[in-house]
Amino acid sequence: MLEREFMHAVGFFEGLPINEERSFIDEKKIVPNLESRDVLVKVKAVSVNPIDTKLRKDSIKRNALRVLGFDAVGEVVDTGKEVEKFKIGDRVFYAGTTTRAGSNQEYQAVDERIVALAPKKLSDEGAAALPLTSLTAYELLFEKFGLIPEEGANKGKKILVINGAGGVGSVLNQLAHWAGLEIYATASPENFEWLEKLGVDHPIDYHDDLKDELGVQKVDYIAVLFDITHYLGQIKHMINPFGHVGTIVGIHDALDISDWKNLSVSFDWEYMFAKTDYNYQIETQGQALKVIARLADEGQLTTTLSKVYSDGINAVNLKKATKDVETGHMLGKVVISGPFNASK
Repeated sequence: MLEREFMHAVGFFEGLPINEERSFIDEKKIVPNLESRDVLVKVKAVSVNPIDTKLRKDSIKRNALRVLGFDAVGEVVDTGKEVEKFKIGDRVFYAGTTTRAGSNQEYQAVDERIVALAPKKLSDEGAAALPLTSLTAYELLFEKFGLIPEEGANKGKKILVINGAGGVGSVLNQLAHWAGLEIYATASPENFEWLEKLGVDHPIDYHDDLKDELGVQKVDYIAVLFDITHYLGQIKHMINPFGHVGTIVGIHDALDISDWKNLSVSFDWEYMFAKTDYNYQIETQGQALKVIARLADEGQLTTTLSKVYSDGINAVNLKKATKDVETGHMLGKVVISGPFNASK
């Protein structure tokens, strides 16, 4: 067993604007103890996601350091007594959970059921860009929409992806292409080449009227990876009977979807942390990541990594990466890698 000692961690005591000096700070914590199904991972690379910024901004002042981070690649250095899937030395990746300390710390305890071996053909940085977004995309397509997670198995079906060049969209497009769907996706015109690289058949300028630009009367699936209230008026009559509309972004206003009742259209929320928040079929996330890793190693899925801070995981670099995400215009994902090398 690894001797429990102090480790580096990057966190905060209250939710401050990112430009504030103490929005992230370098601290020391005790290496966590393991529950029976946990692996202890020495973290090598982490990614920043919009949920990191949301949870930080919403945090009240507290006495204990809060450590976020919901994407990681690292090495297993210890295991709980009931661990079956992994051994010391394994290189793994995962998205973690909101109910425990995150990956912005040198050693992280993670339930083995939400972990998978990292893709062999991707760097630590490339693999760290994938877990949260790929799980979100996988669950929306194959669990909520009911599509078949096999190559070419859904040919003849059409999907519209709104915000197709973002973190989730960049993975969802690839999975939809692999699964055989014809893909319409919105983005800024300067990102059309990125969309086509990810398997999109029909890039659409998000400034334009969607129905005019779609080129078909209706689609079978609509994935709204943005505030759906901005698009509901446009997409209300763009979905086929018995189709699916899904979104991943919380809303503040009432959503009138009564027009879809007589079409038997299903409306789906997707939040990948719901499983670990409520201990619901959490093993399916490890299983999904195993598929993602296989597709990456087979060349069917490319990393959506677009920017790296590679000189160490510390408060300075975490602030830089978080600023990138908070602009709301990141193409793909930003990753921080290297040792936890804060001076204190």
